[in-house]
Amino acid sequence: MFGITRAPEINRPGLVWLNTPKPLSLAELKGRVVILDFWTFCCINCIQVLPSLRRIEEAFGDRVAVIGVHSPKFAAERKAGNVAEAVARYGIRHPVIHDPYMSLWQDYAVRAWPTLVFLSPDGQVVGQVSGEPNPEALLEGIGHMLAEFEKEGRITPGPAFLQDPPARTGSLRYPGKIKPCPGGLWAVADGGHHQIALFDDKGQEVARFGSGQEGLLDGDAAHARFASPQGLACDDKAIWVADTGNHALRRIDRASGHVTTIAGQGLRGPALRGREQAGHLLLASPWDVELAGGKVYFANAGTHQLAVYDPESDSIALAAGSGGENIIDGLAERALLAQPSGLSLSPNGKQLYFADSETSAIRRLDLDSGEVETLVGTGLFDFGLEDGDFADALLQHPLGLVALEDAVLVADSYNNALRRLDLASRRVETIPWGDCADALCLPLGEPAGIAVAAPNRLLLSDSNNHRILDINLSLNTYCTWRD
Repeated sequence: MFGITRAPEINRPGLVWLNTPKPLSLAELKGRVVILDFWTFCCINCIQVLPSLRRIEEAFGDRVAVIGVHSPKFAAERKAGNVAEAVARYGIRHPVIHDPYMSLWQDYAVRAWPTLVFLSPDGQVVGQVSGEPNPEALLEGIGHMLAEFEKEGRITPGPAFLQDPPARTGSLRYPGKIKPCPGGLWAVADGGHHQIALFDDKGQEVARFGSGQEGLLDGDAAHARFASPQGLACDDKAIWVADTGNHALRRIDRASGHVTTIAGQGLRGPALRGREQAGHLLLASPWDVELAGGKVYFANAGTHQLAVYDPESDSIALAAGSGGENIIDGLAERALLAQPSGLSLSPNGKQLYFADSETSAIRRLDLDSGEVETLVGTGLFDFGLEDGDFADALLQHPLGLVALEDAVLVADSYNNALRRLDLASRRVETIPWGDCADALCLPLGEPAGIAVAAPNRLLLSDSNNHRILDINLSLNTYCTWRD
């Protein structure tokens, strides 16, 4: 990379530009420092870089241009429509180039997601950083870089290249997990609205927690703030929330509606080690929550680990995952996971099933033996839509699942499909359904959560369509439960 001086042109045929009225050339960016953010929307590390880029835009938007270069890993990520949904979901305001065949990735000699490439005001490559940079060091480094270029008279300030995401009306916006609550209710992580919503079994809203403004603030239901919560779980007394954008575990008191932060301080934390007091810990993009034996398990997706909170001791312990990213089974603390994003406890309370999204895998943690076992999935780049034996079947970045006595049902997110893992025969099948029973007949849009409402009745969080689907497997029909 250091042998390159003149930056390859970014405005070229075959690319799709988002968040800008027209493509931008390097000549049009002359006079500004340019940061090319090579990312893909499945990647948790890429998502965790976005707040740092937002701070740079807010501080230096007239002199720095951030350009996202979407370089897809999964097949579903090659579709421009899916990228546009991700841009809106994550609140990205800077221009994004969708490069489905990774031509810019190759020309800029990028090797990993995420990678930031820095260009001088006259279009020279002046640096590259792979992985998640330290937010403070990045902001300070850009400030120093600007100061040097300004001394040399090479900076030409101008309007920021930023565009607000499209507004949307409706009760849900990019919903994540849906889970049952005692009393015949359902809780939904309404990530796009930064809220938690509670519904009755007919889909009528009963309560809502969070002001709707993004932030990390405890307090009553109307004033507390969340940031893109993706997962949750309920018991008689509380709703436990994976407050993903805040890197926090939160608790909603069901009687009073008061929201309390259990762990996390709004900053992305390192890999978890051993056991620590909850209030002292920094977490990393917790994505889902499950309850077992009076304890609260959560998927710490940003460090590829599972963790468990003990309310009695107010402590958090590592449950599985060394912090490395891969698919290796065995003793829990030595196993390698890859962005666990969905949790479900087996009916007997002994196995914690999880969707390991970056390996397109369904795995489980035995809570007695402490062993991790993979049911379906083989590697970070092994994915597809194939039924058959566990060893041969393929999924594509699943996010949600629910464990039954004899099977695991999966929201196979990037395949826009429902899958069934039969635990006795160890086979995978795609669940057939599809006669639309209402006027809103749309194909699935990255389903993120799944729940069993009754025998042969499922509730599915259809995230990109901003709704919950009510699926009747006996009649082979579905309808919109909420829109």
